[in-house]
Amino acid sequence: QVQLVESGGGLVPPGGSLRLSCAASGSISSINAMGWYRQAPGKQRELVASETSFGKQTYADSAKGRFTIIRDNVNNMVYLKINSLKPEDTAAYYCSAGVVLSRTPGLYTYWGQGTQVTVSS
Repeated sequence: QVQLVESGGGLVPPGGSLRLSCAASGSISSINAMGWYRQAPGKQRELVASETSFGKQTYADSAKGRFTIIRDNVNNMVYLKINSLKPEDTAAYYCSAGVVLSRTPGLYTYWGQGTQVTVSS
């Protein structure tokens, strides 16, 4: 019913920048929070940044200062801008959204398939 599609990952040298994109589509009435998570090999998935429909942003301590989340509520998109990339930022990055569906009551959480970010020289 709802698809989240991420893009923008890749191989980046240390100190480089990336912008990840996530597009939500399907039977969407409205979207509450949208966010980005990441999972490095052998580690648990962790929150990077999120933003509510009212504009309240939350960042992980490790993301403050270098990561910026940007929402486009008109087009149901969310972006993650990452500056000064470090090798420890290497992970699969996942988009998540809390969606109110058009014809089904309730709030549902959806995930994208992930986009790989590798920081290496």
